[in-house]
Amino acid sequence: MLRAIVAATVLAAANCSGSRSGDPSHGTAGACTFSNPIGTGQDPWVVRQSGVYYFAESHDNAIWIHKSGWLNTITSDGVAVWTAPASGWNQTNIWAPELHYIDGRWYIYYAGGSSGPPFIAQRAGVLQSVNDDAQGAYTDLGMLYTGDDVANHTNPIWAIDLTVHRLNGQLYAVWSGWEQNASTDRTPQHLYIATMSDPHTISSNRVKLSSPTESWELGTELNLQEGPEFLERAGQVFIIYSARESWLRDYRLGQLRLTTSADPKNPASWVKTGPVFAGTSDTYGVGHASFTTSLDSTEDWIVYHTKVDPAPGWDRVIRTQKFSWNADGSPNFGIPVPSSQAIPMPSGQCKS
Repeated sequence: MLRAIVAATVLAAANCSGSRSGDPSHGTAGACTFSNPIGTGQDPWVVRQSGVYYFAESHDNAIWIHKSGWLNTITSDGVAVWTAPASGWNQTNIWAPELHYIDGRWYIYYAGGSSGPPFIAQRAGVLQSVNDDAQGAYTDLGMLYTGDDVANHTNPIWAIDLTVHRLNGQLYAVWSGWEQNASTDRTPQHLYIATMSDPHTISSNRVKLSSPTESWELGTELNLQEGPEFLERAGQVFIIYSARESWLRDYRLGQLRLTTSADPKNPASWVKTGPVFAGTSDTYGVGHASFTTSLDSTEDWIVYHTKVDPAPGWDRVIRTQKFSWNADGSPNFGIPVPSSQAIPMPSGQCKS
């Protein structure tokens, strides 16, 4: 994904009646609200673990992990856990890190390159935590293979936004990639899937899962699908992804739903719907979301980015809001909450 690397800054988004005291995860007395945006940045990845939220981001050619007891303050308390090397395939353009806790270790999946712009050298990489501390040291396990010759690992092909998820005991990787390497970054992007034998090894050749073919996901300058994220509830599995140009105001989210008990690697197993979340007259470039829950696990929340204005570019901010579910079991993200509107704190943060 083409993007500007913007340093994170903390915005005072919370507006609670009464002062904060003690563990912020317990909230304060009285009504409690916040407003969007909650920080600057892009491609937000948030995971809740052991009563706290971790937020992964990249800037200054490094990957940062933030930790917070409150969902609306995830851009504070950051630690740079890894810095790109001075040379090699991943020396620059570190994009869209994701933090996953798998089998007792933290793994960070990210995109990196050796040159650019143009951004034609992007590949997917993985880091493994030395212990179970998400903000501790990480070991660079190298590039994940995203090509068509997994037996020999020849010709790795352009890949970004890799995510992982376990379905029926099998770990899968899904990412945004090109059909073949190209000399221009204005190349259409598709979603690919492959199996993994462990959290740092892709074990099958990639399969093209989805392409930008619907009218609502065709761009004016470039057709793309990127930022895929799994969302699972009550036995139903979805991939929520971003479509159209990330630098323009019509960036939005689409959805793939997995047919029950179907093979995830079969493109025919997925039903496409969209757009499922898009901008409004005062929110632009809505995309690249992740999903979490309130502290008491009673509410579902989407964390996403938007552009700060409708002009082309990657000056973006992070937002979050609660979402619900439709009668057919699919997510209902509603519309982006305006910046001027107060949002009730996630359940469990502020108590009456």
